[in-house]
Amino acid sequence: MDTNPIAKRLAKRFLTALKKTFPEAGCSLRFQSPLELLVATILSAQCTDIQVNKVTPKLFATYRSAKDFANASLEELEHAIRTTGFYHNKAKNIQGACRQIVEQFHGHVPDSMDSLTSLPGVGRKTANVVLGNGFGRNDGVVVDTHVFRLAHRMGLAVGTTPEKVEQELMAIFPQNDWAFLSHALILHGRVHCNARKPNCPQCPFKQFCPKINTVFV
Repeated sequence: MDTNPIAKRLAKRFLTALKKTFPEAGCSLRFQSPLELLVATILSAQCTDIQVNKVTPKLFATYRSAKDFANASLEELEHAIRTTGFYHNKAKNIQGACRQIVEQFHGHVPDSMDSLTSLPGVGRKTANVVLGNGFGRNDGVVVDTHVFRLAHRMGLAVGTTPEKVEQELMAIFPQNDWAFLSHALILHGRVHCNARKPNCPQCPFKQFCPKINTVFV
C-alpha cells in the first residue's frame, strides 16, 4: 500500500517520544505461558485487564493445560469467568480453542497467524497479542478500540476498520516495534489522550500532534 509521507514522518517522531515517555510499556495481562495469554486475551474482550487479572490466578491454578480446559465442565468454566462478562461465549470459545489445540496442535498453542486465527473466538487482534507477547513475534499490530482511536487522532491512519488501520501502522512503523507500539499507545490513551477529555496541555507529544498543531512536518 502507498505510504502517507506525512504519517511516516509523524510515526518516527511519535515512536521516539513513546519510547522516551513509556520505556517499560508492555502487556498488562498476567500470564506464564502462551496458553494462559491466549485465555486471558479472550477474557479481556469487553473487560478491563485489571478484572481479568483478578480472575486468572484461580482459573489457571484450576486449569493448567489445554486438555484441562478442553475437558472442563462448561458450567464450571462459565462460573469461574463470570465476572469478566459475556461468560457464555467466552467459555465456549476457550473450550473450543483448547479442544482444537489438543486435537490439531498436540496440546501446544500454535505460533502462526493462520493457525491461531483458525481457533474458535480468535481473530487477528487476539492472535497478534499472543504472537507478540507470548512468542516474541511481530507479525502485526494489535488494533483495539484505543489504538484505533489514537491512530486517527494522532494523524497516523485514516482507515475505517481495524484491519485497514493495522496495515497503515505496519507501513509506517518498524516491524521490531509493532508490539511495543500497541502497548505504548494504550498507555498514552490512559494517561494523556483519553477519549472524552484529552489532556493536550500536558501531552508530551503536543509539539507535533496534528490535533493541536496544524504545522507538524
